[in-house]
Amino acid sequence: MLDSKIEGVTVLDGTGAPGFRTDVGVTGEAIVAVGDLSREPAGTTLRASGLTLAPGFIDIHSHSDWRLWANRRAESKIRQGVTTEVVGNCGFSPAPVNPAFREELRGFALYLPEGMDFSWQSVEEYLNRLDGGGLALNVIQLVGHGALRVAAMGFARRKPTESELAHMKRLVAESLEGGAWGMSTGLIYAPGSYAETEEIVELSRVAGRHRGFYASHIRGEGANLLNAISEAIRIGREAELPVEVSHLKAAGRPHWGQVKEALALINAARAEGLDVTADVYPYTASSTTLRTLLPGWVLEGGVEAMLQRLSDPATRGRIRAEVEAGRTGGENLAANAGWDGTMIAYAPSRPEAEGKRLSDLAREWGQAPLDVAMDLIVADRGKAYVVLFQLDEADLTVALADPHVMIGSDGSALSPHGELGRGRPHPRSYGTFPRVLARYWRDQRLLSLEQAVHKMTGLPAKKLGLKDRGVIRVGAKADLVIFNHKTVTDLATYEEPHRYPAGIEYVFVNGRLVIKAGEHTGSLPGRVLTPP
Repeated sequence: MLDSKIEGVTVLDGTGAPGFRTDVGVTGEAIVAVGDLSREPAGTTLRASGLTLAPGFIDIHSHSDWRLWANRRAESKIRQGVTTEVVGNCGFSPAPVNPAFREELRGFALYLPEGMDFSWQSVEEYLNRLDGGGLALNVIQLVGHGALRVAAMGFARRKPTESELAHMKRLVAESLEGGAWGMSTGLIYAPGSYAETEEIVELSRVAGRHRGFYASHIRGEGANLLNAISEAIRIGREAELPVEVSHLKAAGRPHWGQVKEALALINAARAEGLDVTADVYPYTASSTTLRTLLPGWVLEGGVEAMLQRLSDPATRGRIRAEVEAGRTGGENLAANAGWDGTMIAYAPSRPEAEGKRLSDLAREWGQAPLDVAMDLIVADRGKAYVVLFQLDEADLTVALADPHVMIGSDGSALSPHGELGRGRPHPRSYGTFPRVLARYWRDQRLLSLEQAVHKMTGLPAKKLGLKDRGVIRVGAKADLVIFNHKTVTDLATYEEPHRYPAGIEYVFVNGRLVIKAGEHTGSLPGRVLTPP
């Protein structure tokens, strides 16, 4: 007898092929039958006529590392239909940990839930701890280059010594042997921004030898976009490993239109035989830490050193002069978004600032916008973050339409309840995948429904080397999402971000129902996935 049977549903199998009406049977963790199952008995039967069945969505770019400790139900992600998240992106991962630099690594985190004590040292130890508590969805871990650098040399703003580089290379090997699927960089974030290309090539070579891939928040998404894309391609070419360009965008009005040129570079690399792809989220605002608006040198030595610098009026004056002159030593986020395009998303010391633009706060508080920002950074010990309205819809649609661009939320597994429901975070954590279906398939017809689903399932599965997920066929894992294609939509907004989407009716993870008739069952069948 089948454990579960889904009757009369329209199946989109994740390959991009046209949908077809059929029944699907599940036993244990796997799909065991696709076809007419009207005479097959089942423990649970879902009559799904008029609904659409797809493989569970794979979020290729997520930052749920920290949130999943407090939100193992993965509320905002599983209710979108996400059944697998790739975490450890943008150079941030909770491991490896060098006890000598443990506090510096903790400074990376915007949120530290109970139990996330960094008492582990290796990626393998960390993943065992994470896996042991149960999860609503599956997790694929990357090792962050920033974490590697902290473990080897703290927040030093210089090239590594030979021994430090050798240490990082050993950590890459140990991390991939211990369960990481690849290495990520965040090249606008300290300490990753302190690294030269050659350092990243050396570390990526080790990842490549362990069949890993390289995911990069590139060194610039505004004025330096095309050079940064070229650097990512160079790293893939010289290190001989696949490349994923994270959340492709052109930031700042003067740079709008350059996504087309960025894609031309990526597609030229593909024509050369390199495996280079990208991901995108379906919004025209980005989000990051407020401290990222500061010049890179301010974070040398870590968060505590940054706070000491910001308490010194002379140093503040230097920061002010450099930001106003555009000499930040990297991406100039303040110029890209402008003060009127920079919204405070989270500032627990001043919750009244949340949802307001820095330009408005400056007028209310009688200060310059950058001084408001620096005061909030100090008050919240570097943990405040912002939403930046700096992107163009035309660039977004160009990226979405490209066949080698997949969907990644760049968000986290949040919840409207408790600490995870505070602030006004970017709505992508709640709405990314339904938004693609509603806005860019149903409303605008930029994509066909088959193409949209492929970008969320089969395409990221292929990139990751997942052979038993991201597709509906006999023998594949039963990670499944059933949605109403007529009503599916995102409801989260910048003003009210903590809102679940509509139209996601059922979600299976490893054969078990986690979302049933739109509600969470409390089941935690997910797991940390091991590399192929």
